[in-house]
Amino acid sequence: GFVVGHAGLYQALAMFAVAYFIIGMTVLSVCAIATNGALDAGGAYYMISRALGPEFGGSIGIMFFLANVCGSALYVLGLVEAVVDSFGIPPGQEAGSGVHVLPQSYWYELLYGTVLLALCLLVCLVGASIYAKATFLIFLIVAAVLGTILVSFFATRPLKVPIHLPNFNGNETGFFTGFSLNTLRSNLGGEYGVDYTTGQMMSFSSVFAVMFNGCTGIMAGSNMSGDLKRPSYSIPRGTISAVLFTYLVYNLLAFLMCATCSRILLQKDYGFLRDISIFPPLVTVGIYAATLSAAMSNLIGASRILYALARDDLFGRALALAKKTSASGNPVMAVILSWLVVQVVLFSGKLNTIASVVTIFFLLVYATVNLACLALEWASAPNFRPTFRYFTWHTCLLGIAGCCVMMFLISPVSASASLGFLLLLLLALHYLSPSSTWGYISQALIFHQVRKYLLMLDVRKDHVKFWRPQMLLMVQNPRGSARLIDFVNDLKKSGLYVLGHVELQDLDMLPSDPLQPQQDSWLSLVDKLNVKAFVSLTLAPSVRHGVRQLLFTSGLGGMRPNTLVLGFYDDEAPQDGLARHPAFTSAREEVPLGFPPLRAPTTPKLLSAREYVGIVADALKMLRNVLLARQLESLDKAWELRRAASPPPTIHVWPVNLLRPDSARYADTCSLFLLQMACVLNMARAWRRARLRLFLCVEAGTMPHAQEEKLRQLLKDLRIQAQIQLVPWDAITRLHWQTCQRPPGGPAEEEEEEEGVVNFPTNTTQVSDEYVCAANKLVLEQSPAPAVRFLYLPRPPADTSLYPLYLHQLELLTRGLGPTVLVHGVSAVTSTQL
Repeated sequence: GFVVGHAGLYQALAMFAVAYFIIGMTVLSVCAIATNGALDAGGAYYMISRALGPEFGGSIGIMFFLANVCGSALYVLGLVEAVVDSFGIPPGQEAGSGVHVLPQSYWYELLYGTVLLALCLLVCLVGASIYAKATFLIFLIVAAVLGTILVSFFATRPLKVPIHLPNFNGNETGFFTGFSLNTLRSNLGGEYGVDYTTGQMMSFSSVFAVMFNGCTGIMAGSNMSGDLKRPSYSIPRGTISAVLFTYLVYNLLAFLMCATCSRILLQKDYGFLRDISIFPPLVTVGIYAATLSAAMSNLIGASRILYALARDDLFGRALALAKKTSASGNPVMAVILSWLVVQVVLFSGKLNTIASVVTIFFLLVYATVNLACLALEWASAPNFRPTFRYFTWHTCLLGIAGCCVMMFLISPVSASASLGFLLLLLLALHYLSPSSTWGYISQALIFHQVRKYLLMLDVRKDHVKFWRPQMLLMVQNPRGSARLIDFVNDLKKSGLYVLGHVELQDLDMLPSDPLQPQQDSWLSLVDKLNVKAFVSLTLAPSVRHGVRQLLFTSGLGGMRPNTLVLGFYDDEAPQDGLARHPAFTSAREEVPLGFPPLRAPTTPKLLSAREYVGIVADALKMLRNVLLARQLESLDKAWELRRAASPPPTIHVWPVNLLRPDSARYADTCSLFLLQMACVLNMARAWRRARLRLFLCVEAGTMPHAQEEKLRQLLKDLRIQAQIQLVPWDAITRLHWQTCQRPPGGPAEEEEEEEGVVNFPTNTTQVSDEYVCAANKLVLEQSPAPAVRFLYLPRPPADTSLYPLYLHQLELLTRGLGPTVLVHGVSAVTSTQL
């Protein structure tokens, strides 16, 4: 009567259609989730939390609990209104007569509500079995009342109905006209008036908010999921039947009322059905029974949601009290806590005051149920196989859109506040709640999307303009490589980063894979160090074979490592970097990672010098760039980059092959790659304060300023900001020519490096230790001391017997330089085009 009195028949039917469209889409999602596995207590909360994870589940659980609490208070207040209409002392009279004996005031109505709520509490405390029996009895009563009302529309003759409005001394009269075309026509359009219970002007959104609360019972069955014997069977059948039945009844009643009752009767007397019924007392009993049933349904639903939240420990000790149950398993403390919250809500006093808030809470829950089903459908996980198949992602999306639109139509302020509250709960649970074992739908969705985009990432469409470093860092023991791992993370420039490790064992001799237990330790290391890296572990008979395996197999599709990073091979004793790392020193407990202790200085290495250089040669044969990092564990990045001293820290770049002075060039592929890596480091957020210094080695009589200008133009074309410093090295090169067996301009000069060349030059025989030490001194003398140096890494010699000499010269060249990165690039990585 309230709905059709204000909105008219057309708008009332539209409201029912919109409401049941939203509910219908949500019911399909509820049925799909309910038939996809065993359900436990908590209903919608249980479905959402197990589908979307604890953050969404916990936050929506609280919202759904509040919706049920407010809904229970709403129905109690509605019952109080019905009781006062039947037995209250009419306005303007000091004493009642006959059955009208109940005083009317805010405090008296609060008292009546408290008594009725206490009755609901008693039923819920006894348990679900007595509640089920009580609701079945109420269903029979309501069915009988509905039958008499339908008969009354046809059997009752036209009559006048006196209307007694509160706070209004005069009397008005409504009319029951029987079936009349004129009455129907007068009630077709909307004619919004003032709600006589609140004194507020009604509108489409406010009437829809009140009406929608009569449709929220679809979750009553799912809220009892923990008390049903076969929830996956009962919930779909019971929910769909209830939705169809109530939709038909509401539309039928709306038509009958519009065709028989005057507008003033519908607007001014919400209890007019008693006046036109062939047996008025039965209507009163039906109203009481229906509202009491709805109040109990919401109260017991709220208690089951609270109990499920407490049992999942999402809010810790805050809800610990709600875990307590009776001997029969009834969550009595959750019922009592829910009752207390409903009692607080009763202080709002009027039914229509809280109707919009309750409606928005329910719409938010329905939207999230649809979101959960949509996420499960889009994730395409093989284990999502609901036996209820009458849904698609389209129905889920329509349900979400409908809920969101109606939320903001009802009350933009309340909808925004509810979403803000939901967001706060999400953030709180994300950071404070313990991790769960339910499974995270986000992981399934990410997997689905990543697979799709990886298939779209076509390596044949690669272009140098969009090149980025994709690193494979080989780590023997993370305890001695913490700062190196962090440094390479700065070098990756949003590219792929893989931590590789080779375990020297034979799987044929082992009962099971020894790498699986180590995986968690490595992943925890990545989390603790806060680096964006994958972990790839392998078994191999030697380190060299293991690195080959990882270079061939690491990555997927267009995301494969293009750069190999190794620590330097020297005799320095490894230091435990994890023990000094802030991520571990700030923790209360000892380092909980299962990595073995570091190698003692006297213990032989797992890798020979010849095998180490062989790894570098293998990587270059496979067209992978190579970086050798020496003394990176001595790099205190936080101190280097945050010190207040001026000038800012520097990065020294030597783009010339110091081990081959007779063919030194600044614009070959390797030099450009070296420049690119130094620039990439400088672009990292932590290194933006640092300045690049590029050293140009010049000889007398070679027009140094022309060389400098040419290099400056190259840097300008490459958009690299760096300070160029000229370094005379005549004295160094003189040492080379004195010891060189061949004069300059011979075959050595013609042995230029080219991309992809397999015949490596034997340049290690052409320089003496004296020359290498002088080159080392030249690099070391450039002040101020930089945070890190980038040097040119020459190719290993083709003759494998010269590998130890090659490594010896690299060690001499980088001795005492501090954090140094030797770089060799084999692919073009710079572009001057737009």
